[in-house]
This record gives sequence, C-alpha cells and structure tokens, in this order.
Amino acid sequence: MNIRATCPDCGDVVLPREDMQVRICAEDRSGSYCFRCPSCGVSVSKPAEDRIVQLLVAGGVELKIWHVPAELFETVSGPAINHDDLLDFHLQLQDESWMEKILA
Repeated sequence: MNIRATCPDCGDVVLPREDMQVRICAEDRSGSYCFRCPSCGVSVSKPAEDRIVQLLVAGGVELKIWHVPAELFETVSGPAINHDDLLDFHLQLQDESWMEKILA
C-alpha cells in the first residue's frame, strides 16, 4: 500500500508505507509522522492529530513511542552560555592537554 504525503519542496509525493513512520510522545501524547521524500531526499516531519495517527497505523505504518529527554525536566541554574564562553572553550580545545585541565 502506498501513501500520499506532501514534501515542502516537491509537493505531493507517493511512497510505500514502509518508508513512513508515526511517532507519539509518551509524555503528552502528541503525534507526528515522518518520511524521507522519494523525489528530493529531504527528511520531512509533520504534526498529526489522533485521527491521522490512527489512519496511518491502521494502514500499516510503523508506530514509535518516544520520550522527552530527562534533561528537559532538570532545573537550570547559573548564567547562560554566551559567545565569549564558546570562544574560550574553542581555544581550550586547541591545547593537547585540554582534558587534563578540565578535569583538574
């Protein structure tokens, strides 16, 4: 069975159901589907309402349940990293003993 989907670059495309995947977030039950465009090769991901998720899964599209990374629930403290911090880190990595200096 083939599925019709829309690529943002190519427009409507037809692909086998094996080339599409439905994803549901375990935490908030939001759904999406993704595929690689058979014409241009771009990866496409689009949100999907429950009805679309059910239709795609009933049509044989693979279903994956994913979890929000635990890091997103961590409390963040301290200042945000800025451009100067990034440049300093880059310069530290130029030194071959960078790992020893970081661990010290």
